[in-house]
Amino acid sequence: MDLESTKTALDQAKRVSPRQVEFWMARDIQVALGYQRWENFEDVIKKAMTACEQSGEDVQNHFRQTTKMVSIGSGAQRPVADYFVDRYGCYLIAMNGEPALPQIAAAQTYFAVQTRRQEIADAEAMLDKRLEQRARLTTAVVKLNMAAKAAGVQNFAFFHDAGYKGLYEMGLGDIKKKKGLADKDELYDHASRAELAANEFHKTQTEQKILRGNVQGQTQAQQAHWQVGQEVRAAIRKIGGTMPEDIPPEASLKKLASERKAKQKLLKKR
Repeated sequence: MDLESTKTALDQAKRVSPRQVEFWMARDIQVALGYQRWENFEDVIKKAMTACEQSGEDVQNHFRQTTKMVSIGSGAQRPVADYFVDRYGCYLIAMNGEPALPQIAAAQTYFAVQTRRQEIADAEAMLDKRLEQRARLTTAVVKLNMAAKAAGVQNFAFFHDAGYKGLYEMGLGDIKKKKGLADKDELYDHASRAELAANEFHKTQTEQKILRGNVQGQTQAQQAHWQVGQEVRAAIRKIGGTMPEDIPPEASLKKLASERKAKQKLLKKR
């Protein structure tokens, strides 16, 4: 069985859950992977489950044992063991299969390619979500600045520094130093979705506090910005979240967006 035949067999055996998650039933892929006896194939599955556990993954997220009824003649049925297996689980099965079987070699290639494609798709989706969250934060900062200006704020550097000290309990320079960022790096450009969301909430709620509380002048506005930051921080602590200064920085949004744009241009030229 060549790569294309194995690929076709695995594609035909693939199922999709209501949550749009791909999975396979072990007995559906047993023959496609070159195993005639279930007992031999189940040994491979158990090796794959051990490899999964040793890699630090939760086995139940990738392998789920079940039973199904099969006909044994004269209309009678009996239960047999089976497994729900996701893509990563199938990949581990292929990696732990008998290397002399051509179907196993083909499956290793198939699942390696499929896993890499999914990794790329997941990374693209995550980038889209981070970019969307970053854009929302930018809008929130603009609206906050408008409210602060109307309230009489003139020194915006001091105003925003008060906000950082409220939410992060340190100034911008110290935040960057703690996260290992360079002075020229933009904090929000390297922030995760969780950190961006915390900052967006901080900014929108400070804006509302300034507008509702009749805040006037530089000092009152700075106090409001700091206070809301402290309240958001307390909420994060209450729910057991990671403090924003302790969230590891992520790859630059500008760099990732630029690389994506360059790839898209290259594809259009082909």
